[in-house]
Amino acid sequence: MARFASFVVLAISLVSSTIAFPASRSLAGLSIEERDAAVASLRPAYPRPPPPPLADDGTKLVNDAAHRWRPAGRGDKRGPCPGLNTLSSHNWMPRNGVVTPYQMVDATQEGFNMESTLARRFTYSSHLIDGNVITDLMSIGAKTDLTGPAPPPPANPGGLNLHGFIEGDASFTRGDAFHGDNWQFNQTLFDEFAEYINKYGAGNYNYTVAGEFRYQRIQESIATNPQFNFRRLRFFAAYIETIVGVNLFTDGRRDDGQVPLEDTRSFFQDARMPDGFHRAAKPYGLEGTDVVFAAHPFTPGSNVNGINSYETDTTSPDFGTDPDGCIQYAQFINEAVAPLYPNATGILRRNLNLNLQYYFDTFGGKCEQIFPFGKDDEDDN
Repeated sequence: MARFASFVVLAISLVSSTIAFPASRSLAGLSIEERDAAVASLRPAYPRPPPPPLADDGTKLVNDAAHRWRPAGRGDKRGPCPGLNTLSSHNWMPRNGVVTPYQMVDATQEGFNMESTLARRFTYSSHLIDGNVITDLMSIGAKTDLTGPAPPPPANPGGLNLHGFIEGDASFTRGDAFHGDNWQFNQTLFDEFAEYINKYGAGNYNYTVAGEFRYQRIQESIATNPQFNFRRLRFFAAYIETIVGVNLFTDGRRDDGQVPLEDTRSFFQDARMPDGFHRAAKPYGLEGTDVVFAAHPFTPGSNVNGINSYETDTTSPDFGTDPDGCIQYAQFINEAVAPLYPNATGILRRNLNLNLQYYFDTFGGKCEQIFPFGKDDEDDN
């Protein structure tokens, strides 16, 4: 009888933990047993193809009556990306910070006029690692309440807060994960950022400031983070995120690549568009990356033996060795995605393949396509 009672308790425990698996939590990296139990509790969704590029790609008022700012409430999710936080706080994406890839691409295009290829590549690479490909949902961060004192960093950060392939070191206003908090606004880092804005940009965030502060943050991480990693996707993302802030946080009526300090703070700290803000005047992608990189050319690498032990990684591509992104694409598929989903079958395999296709499409046919889970998914339903 005691043995039967123990079995019942164990069964109830397993069922409860399965039912509680969040719909937006990533399945990546779970054991096959954990993953199968989670999948059984989730309601599958067919991944909707991404929206097309904007038909009307000019500037327009985006801080309008339908998209008034509202601070994140308790339970809403925010993360390390000021742009996505802002889109959620202005209801261009769901205010709770849980989105589908379609919604994220649509919001970055409509709210900021991000160029379609960049919007899709960022979205689908993030979703494949940090999203739930079964439910087609992804969290832009972890639960938070930005209306009161900053809560402690979560023990198991969710969504884009997860440190590794997407979120990385040497951010402008978020600390390195090694120091314990990689997603909340860091006042000390912003104060340093503001000094560079005043010194190199005459009070405006621009490409010159981005180039100088990008180099400064790399040097700081080398000197303070024994696990500093600046290779693979992070190398490219670090430069791209610096120019995205300039391109997309500039009011489209000016379109001059100058973001005043007070506007910069509004986006990075409060996730808030300035009053009357108009989106970019044209779709912006990687314009300015070459300027930022040329200010202080740097090679991919990492600290290999504690602080100040940075060594170049010759296997990691840079802008000169991978102009079409094909090495980056292959490394992402083979080293990041494939190992996280062993023995994928059924709906999981189908949805992985669909999302992988949406990601591959952003390379414009220039790269050889990789099929880590096989080509034929006709038996998956």
